[in-house]
Amino acid sequence: MPSFTFEHSLLIANPAAHSGKGAEALTTIRQYFDQHTELTPPHIVLTQGPHEAERLVAKAARYDSVIALGGDGIVHEIVAGLMQLPRDHRPALGLIPMGSGNDFARSIGMYINKPINALQQLYASTVKLIDLGEVKTDFGEHACFIETLSFGTDAAIGLDTIKRREEHTSARGAHLFATSGLRLIATGRNGIVCNVSIDHQPPHRYPILIFAVQNGPTYGGGFRICPKAHIDDGKLDTCFNVKYANIPHFLQLFCFARFGGHTRSHTVHLQRLEHLEADFLGIKPPCQVDGEPLAGSRFTVDVLPHELSILSPSEPKRYR
Repeated sequence: MPSFTFEHSLLIANPAAHSGKGAEALTTIRQYFDQHTELTPPHIVLTQGPHEAERLVAKAARYDSVIALGGDGIVHEIVAGLMQLPRDHRPALGLIPMGSGNDFARSIGMYINKPINALQQLYASTVKLIDLGEVKTDFGEHACFIETLSFGTDAAIGLDTIKRREEHTSARGAHLFATSGLRLIATGRNGIVCNVSIDHQPPHRYPILIFAVQNGPTYGGGFRICPKAHIDDGKLDTCFNVKYANIPHFLQLFCFARFGGHTRSHTVHLQRLEHLEADFLGIKPPCQVDGEPLAGSRFTVDVLPHELSILSPSEPKRYR
């Protein structure tokens, strides 16, 4: 018998995820429960537009778990809804990954774009506490992130991939991120000046081209930006350039980042932290938080240790 049941679960599905493959996955899941009548299916709701998942989850305290069927976007919305609930009434987050990037799914070892495999992982899952990141800006904006916060060129790349998906590009995952990255880096400039303070130390000024704060190791569909990041160690990891890299060097670093090779460069700094302040001196840089744009010129970032319960697979899939 499975160790987990969906009897008190809410499954929120984004049918548009992965260019319509979310809808196909939902059909597959429903067929699975039709064939296994001894199993109780979850309560299923389909989203119709942006932020609907967040609104649904903010009223979901009666459930034991909320399952996201879709990509990183719906995961971000569900986390935002969960964080509106008191901690002792907050359902656990489960995931059936059907997206283009699926970086949070990689962090916890879920099967990607294979709904039945992911469903079987959920049946064998256990509840685990993980960290979140929290960011506040001088524009009055606030968000929690489960995987990635980034500024500068890499944020512009991430936002460009969203725009291209909305325009129905055929590129997916790491290929989509890579092609956006090569185009934007090739037309890049000298970076944005930023004062960076880590864990309340005196700030240092850098010409920021890349600046990521990670809860998990990857973004962009598997680019290993902070390869040693762990989602449950009570820390966030950051990667940013401390020296200006000319465009050919930057392009080389970008290619190496696919497998974490950029970490050997003297132009890049990686550090584990609990608190970060980034002041772009009145300039509003490109910024994204788990794929959503965020406005500000000064950012305060904190780790929220062991803040969220997730359904963690007992046999996680390993990603390189």
